[in-house]
Amino acid sequence: MTKMVRAVAVTAACFLTAAFYMVGASTSVRAAQDDVRLDPLFERLATAPNPSDAMPIESEIWKIWIEFDEPDVSRNMKLGVYSMNTGQLRQAQAFFDEVIRLAPDFAEGWNKRATVRYLMRNYPASVSDIAQTLHLEPRHFGALSGLGLIELHLGHEEKALHAFERALEIHPYLGTLRFQVDELREKIRGQKI
Repeated sequence: MTKMVRAVAVTAACFLTAAFYMVGASTSVRAAQDDVRLDPLFERLATAPNPSDAMPIESEIWKIWIEFDEPDVSRNMKLGVYSMNTGQLRQAQAFFDEVIRLAPDFAEGWNKRATVRYLMRNYPASVSDIAQTLHLEPRHFGALSGLGLIELHLGHEEKALHAFERALEIHPYLGTLRFQVDELREKIRGQKI
């Protein structure tokens, strides 16, 4: 296994673990991507001096992104995440379909379905859901990281690099992404010579 493949696997695992954990930790408050608490958190995240300082800020952002005050949306979200965690991907997708139907402006519903579709290797559908996630929340570093993973898997290294760089502009300490970006830059630079 190459260093790049290992780094991609670690980044994917970090992204999925954070996304799964945060659903269980959420409260039922209407928030999501338009919450007033997010702007100062993103400012702090972008200027965090090290990964240890960035981690609690990232966790708080995930908690806010997942919050929703409508019981049907919250229930379907939790059931979708549970299904995803237990490998029941078709069932998870059905729950996230319902989240999106009930709350089409809820970015994390789109992001969770994108994650399931990624796990199902339905990359075009995942990219479509990522686009909607980013339309609703352009700062979604998880969606950008996921987009980079898909582009890398498809052999689109420059597109992957662009997505990863955008994610790092928002979250400078996102998993092993810095390593991946450096390695991708070097590889692309070598191909152009």
